[in-house]
Amino acid sequence: MPGTQISQAIIAGIDEAGRGALAGPVVAGACILPAGIPLPRFIRDSKQLTPDVREEAFSWIAAHCAYGVGIADAAFIDAQGILAATEKAMQEAVAMLAQTVRPTYLLVDGRDKFWFDYPHTAIIDGDNIEPCIAAASIVAKVTRDRLMVELDTQFPAFGFAAHKGYGVPEHFAAIGKIGMCAIHRQSFLRNASQCNA
Repeated sequence: MPGTQISQAIIAGIDEAGRGALAGPVVAGACILPAGIPLPRFIRDSKQLTPDVREEAFSWIAAHCAYGVGIADAAFIDAQGILAATEKAMQEAVAMLAQTVRPTYLLVDGRDKFWFDYPHTAIIDGDNIEPCIAAASIVAKVTRDRLMVELDTQFPAFGFAAHKGYGVPEHFAAIGKIGMCAIHRQSFLRNASQCNA
């Protein structure tokens, strides 16, 4: 009809980092890509990028995109479970994003059926399919890596700066020798005495 304005969808990608780690938080990112400009080649799944390129990509996102971050710490993960913690972090990321730009639709990485105040679709392998989810994965991964480097200064015996809390042999060896610290997910490590290299 003449005079009718068609509103354009504002689509945000959502992804998380740290879901499978043994220590530290799960972090979610939400990102809306800018319209009308070409995307750099480094806007892709964060797992495919080196740490230096991820930092470069994050700098580009910070300069050109609207984004939000959400965090659920190890205590919340132990109390509520990793699914609830992931959902909490994602909802916080969307809420932070909406303070700048309110999305009209969400594309969420993975198969889980999380609840949001927005219409949304879960996409398996979404960080490889949808650029906005890839950008969200970069936001989540870089934010979490920076947090784990900071936490390494508080708990230097575990090597968090190197492995970011994941279950590498060196991490298991440190747990077996020292025991768990305040940021370990106890629900992921019921018996630290079995954590041998």
